Amino acid sequence: MSGNSERGRDQGPITYRDAGVDLRAAESLTGRLADLVNSTRTASSGGAFGSFGGRFHLPAASELVASADGVGTKVLVAARTGVHDTVGEDLVNHCVNDILAEGAEPLFFLDYFACGQLDSDVAYQVIEGVARGCRANRCALLGGETAEMPGVYDPGHYDLAGFIVGRRVFDIPGRSGVRPGDRLVALPSSGLHTNGYSLARMVLFERLGLGPEDPYPQLAGETVGQALLRVHKSYLEPLRVVLEAGAVRALAHITGGGIPGNLSRVLPTDSDAVVHLDSWIPPPLFRVLAAESGLSDSDLYETLNMGIGMIVVVPEDGLDQVLTDTGVGAAGGFACGEITVGDGSVLLLRAE
Repeated sequence: MSGNSERGRDQGPITYRDAGVDLRAAESLTGRLADLVNSTRTASSGGAFGSFGGRFHLPAASELVASADGVGTKVLVAARTGVHDTVGEDLVNHCVNDILAEGAEPLFFLDYFACGQLDSDVAYQVIEGVARGCRANRCALLGGETAEMPGVYDPGHYDLAGFIVGRRVFDIPGRSGVRPGDRLVALPSSGLHTNGYSLARMVLFERLGLGPEDPYPQLAGETVGQALLRVHKSYLEPLRVVLEAGAVRALAHITGGGIPGNLSRVLPTDSDAVVHLDSWIPPPLFRVLAAESGLSDSDLYETLNMGIGMIVVVPEDGLDQVLTDTGVGAAGGFACGEITVGDGSVLLLRAE
């Protein structure tokens, strides 16, 4: 024991940097982030940047809604392309949509960035995207954490997660308000959003042998990297008018699990949701993945959003109002199905 200890001391002291953690790089990054964080401050933001916790002044009689999520293996596409500012914006918009489904608009956001070896420029780009998403959704970036963990993450790779808190301001009954006869309105996605990237990477990079700079099949003027890094859309503003009018019974954010896995979350046990697959044509991005993967409809629609980012459940007599509303119309909303008597199932149907 003593001999081994002596040999260890002879080799000199081991610093934290020798172990893979560069505190100076972390301090430098913190200083660079101050302007980004301060650019998202709202009237309710409190405390100073760099404090142990962010402060927020809550409006009286607030019902809060909170959620946490990540962007999954989309970060691997960002690492492969060298484009890192979009995944942060993805993260914010994903979380905004999640609490929107519960009738909440965002108040504040916190991010968690973890890596094996901190690259300050990469981390700054990621948080730059987070800040941009927060500003667009009028949400304060209240704080966050940057964790450098050598041995957990390979060099050049990182993970990203976010935590959002919002205030319930829209009257969306959800499952308890959905009933047979209601109609389904679909809002298009911008692309894959933040789900299905393990499948997409396998199809495009491994099976087809494409690289990020190669043209995406059937997409003129867009590379594989650009198509895969399209920003996850926020539906807060497109839906604000109809939500304020109380014309919505439920919202289903189409994320992991696809249309069946998420629409089922707003169904009562005595009702089914019938989705007419012929009511839209999936964009080329999805058609390529469908053709090259060889997956069945059920597998595709449980893995990818297939061009639909949000489904709105509305009363039958309110369908025309929702479809002609300027916000929903500008977002390309269209009728895609209805609620029927059933057992809580989501049925994906095609015309005979």
